[in-house]
Amino acid sequence: MNEYRQKIQKWISNNRPKGTRLLKQLVQEKSTQGHEGSSQAIIIEKCREMGLEIDIWEPGGTALVNHPYFVSPREKFKGSPNVIGVLKGSGAGRSIILNGHIDVVPEGDREQWQFDPFAGEEVDGKVFGRGSTDMKGGNVALLLAMEAIISAGIRLKGDVIFQSVIEEESGGAGTLAAILKGYKADGVIIPEPTNMKIFPRQQGSMWFRCIVEGRSAHGGTRYQGVSAIDKAIHVIRHIEKLEMRRNARINDPLYKDIPIPIPINIGKMTGGTWPSSVPDQIVLEGRIGVGPDEKLEDVKEEFAGWMASISTQDSWFVEHPVKVEWFGAQWVPGKIDLNHDLMKSLSTVYKEVKEKAPVIEASPWGTDGGLFTKIGNMPTVVFGPGVTEVAHYPNEYIVLDTLFEYAEIIALTLIDWCGVENVS
Repeated sequence: MNEYRQKIQKWISNNRPKGTRLLKQLVQEKSTQGHEGSSQAIIIEKCREMGLEIDIWEPGGTALVNHPYFVSPREKFKGSPNVIGVLKGSGAGRSIILNGHIDVVPEGDREQWQFDPFAGEEVDGKVFGRGSTDMKGGNVALLLAMEAIISAGIRLKGDVIFQSVIEEESGGAGTLAAILKGYKADGVIIPEPTNMKIFPRQQGSMWFRCIVEGRSAHGGTRYQGVSAIDKAIHVIRHIEKLEMRRNARINDPLYKDIPIPIPINIGKMTGGTWPSSVPDQIVLEGRIGVGPDEKLEDVKEEFAGWMASISTQDSWFVEHPVKVEWFGAQWVPGKIDLNHDLMKSLSTVYKEVKEKAPVIEASPWGTDGGLFTKIGNMPTVVFGPGVTEVAHYPNEYIVLDTLFEYAEIIALTLIDWCGVENVS
């Protein structure tokens, strides 16, 4: 491995400016949902420059939109292509998918940003901007790892399948489309922003809506009505007890440093029609975490049963039960055995490069990894160079030293995992 490592290190070191420019270019393209095309055009050009076999298509069709794991606010993806670049091996080794999403969440309030969120400013060894850490930096590092192998004249035995997909932030329609199109491999690495921690477990999550009824009355005689706000507070407290109950069942050492392994979050509350009226309806919307070993359907059933049980505590809910709806995004949970060869390969290379053992934890959020494990039966590891704490935040950034170090780890992992045919 040392002979390969020297070549990889030298190429990455010499091409830091090139990698930084590519990252800045990608950050400068605002690839929010429905606007991924310009960023993908940059990816396509890079894949062509590297001589990869390229597949470009706009997801869609009945097989995708009718799939039980399909979630998206849209069913047509015109102008939002998936891009795949394949580095073909000799056919005698293990293959791997390197899967990164190109879509980013909106920037939010620009007043909270120190720099323009789509300028790609480089300051003190960091590149700032929406998507820099989640996860265009990871995508760039994957491409650099592959290019370092190509430029070093290293011929792999197994195929490396680079995927730049859309729609991860909405639930994974891009990755689902790639799986349904037939892309398979012996292993998968996803460079979500993990602070260089290795995540063999990924929780899933679902969005829910609870409709809480009250009875309207004039505010001057509010005692004649029933405030839906008061009842909603009761519902929220009831949900908090369910969160405690569900997390008490988690007995996985990989969650030991995570205060709430599978949270239930109420993110939105709307209701009421007039300040002088007792509100007759409140709508709560939130997200429930799903454990790596759980099924989405079982969690839905438990949540519905728990909400029905609130009537034993408050008779109002006997005739006015909380209505539960599931909507919007969902992420499928997944996991890989800690002793799987992909975990061993990645961990060994990490230790060689970093000169210390990796931190191995469970993911505190959902990823596309569950789709690979549940549908494609592909062992998947989430591991990336991005900064967890600034994903989706103002002033998002990635540390360039970490990005290039990550590229080295990935390149050496590909060599170890796929095997080497020859060196020119």
